[in-house]
Amino acid sequence: MATTRTAKTHWEGNLLEGKGTVALESSQIGTYDVSWPARSAEPGGKTSPEELIAAAHSACYSMAFSHGLAGKGHTVEALDTSADVTFQPGEGITGIVLTVRAKVPGLSEEDFQAAAADAKANCPVSKALAGVENITLNATLVP
Repeated sequence: MATTRTAKTHWEGNLLEGKGTVALESSQIGTYDVSWPARSAEPGGKTSPEELIAAAHSACYSMAFSHGLAGKGHTVEALDTSADVTFQPGEGITGIVLTVRAKVPGLSEEDFQAAAADAKANCPVSKALAGVENITLNATLVP
């Protein structure tokens, strides 16, 4: 069954001096301030499209990785994933670094790395971000 999620943005003013809000409409869990300075310099208590992409990518990757491991009979005790999205004004998103630390008892390093790479290639958000030329993965299996 397909699902649709909705976020809405209200913007006032020009790019450099304007400001806006992003509302997570489907979940109704919050409305967040956005601005160009929060995107191109310091966040200053505001978010950016890149931070929202990072949140989506780290969550999706974790879900895909956990699902892939479970499908191979492994139980995930813990996955901690971060996504660092780099934005270069004038160029756009120039890179994403996924970093995952996972505790999966009984999993070899080789199988872990293969499953980590598979999740990176096949998570729906990774696929949606295929236009980003440089998406890298740092995966660490912890005891």
